Amino acid sequence: MSVRRLNRLSRIVLAASLGAALLLASGCSSLGYYAQAAHGQFSLLAQARPIDDWLDDPHTSGRLRDKLQTVREIRRFAVTQLALPDNGSYKNYAQLERPFVVWNVVAAPALSLKARQWCFPVAGCVDYRGYYSQQDAQQYADGLVKEGDDVQVLGVPAYSTLGWFNDPVMSTFINYPDAELARLIFHELAHQVVYAKGDSQFNESYATTVEEIGLEQWLQAHHDDRLREAYKVFAGRKQDFLELLLKYRSQLEANYEGDGSEAEKLHRKAEIFDALRAEYQRIKVRWGGFSGYDRWFAMPLSNAHLALVGTYHDRVPAFRELFRRSSGFADFFERVKALAKLDKTARNEQLDRLQDNVQPMHSAAK
Repeated sequence: MSVRRLNRLSRIVLAASLGAALLLASGCSSLGYYAQAAHGQFSLLAQARPIDDWLDDPHTSGRLRDKLQTVREIRRFAVTQLALPDNGSYKNYAQLERPFVVWNVVAAPALSLKARQWCFPVAGCVDYRGYYSQQDAQQYADGLVKEGDDVQVLGVPAYSTLGWFNDPVMSTFINYPDAELARLIFHELAHQVVYAKGDSQFNESYATTVEEIGLEQWLQAHHDDRLREAYKVFAGRKQDFLELLLKYRSQLEANYEGDGSEAEKLHRKAEIFDALRAEYQRIKVRWGGFSGYDRWFAMPLSNAHLALVGTYHDRVPAFRELFRRSSGFADFFERVKALAKLDKTARNEQLDRLQDNVQPMHSAAK
């Protein structure tokens, strides 16, 4: 048996071992949930094959071959230029028979944008609950709806195991445009460098900062005007969409925190979501009919749709300011690690001070 095969088997055994450890730590009431998580991770690693194997396979399509070569270039850039980990992640590829690797359940009370949290032995408390089966995720979500929560089931193309395993490239995102592929890999690798247990906003805003600055440098290095222009259009639409969500999130927060009866707040909530849908349609006209965000509107809108918007973006200005003060990515990572070691209150105080030195985000899209 080859060394490569032995290494692959050892990772699978490790996945099963970690799954068993999670089971023991979780208590009997959560055995079913942790069992599906362990089985899902085990299956994912079992399906992943080294990129070299796919490139050597005569049955690999030309498009997939090109994309895997692109991933190799992105991975090399991440290590040599962004000081991201030089490990086994994104050196294997898994062809999955589903559109997403996991489905996350996000929930919030009917009159609040504060996401429900679930706590786990390794990740700490996070604002979602993940399932490898869409049916299982929807079943759990239906139970939360019956309890009165606003709920969204969100398909996720990739996630980080925080360095526990070698995360593979997957069919769920391999066909992204090259710039988006680079952005995703930079983001997920960033989680392997720094992770503050139980602080989703810190973790995701930091990783979003790494992906954005990393992608800016990657685009500059490519000297491809067409690639840069395509991403400029994409980034502009993404910014429009984000500002749209922040605008209506602010209106919802004002509604929930204001005076008025529960019935009045629920009525106003419905009006705000109707206005959000209508403004999105106007923005689409400005985009020339681009429909890339239609899936976000496919289900009835609720607090769950907006609960995590700030998680990924609210602290990005502070992290960008920290990067500006750093001598490069390696120094930046050391500074972020120092923040991660603080308790959450002290960490937020330092981020607040950093944020005070940057300009506020432009007003929402009109």
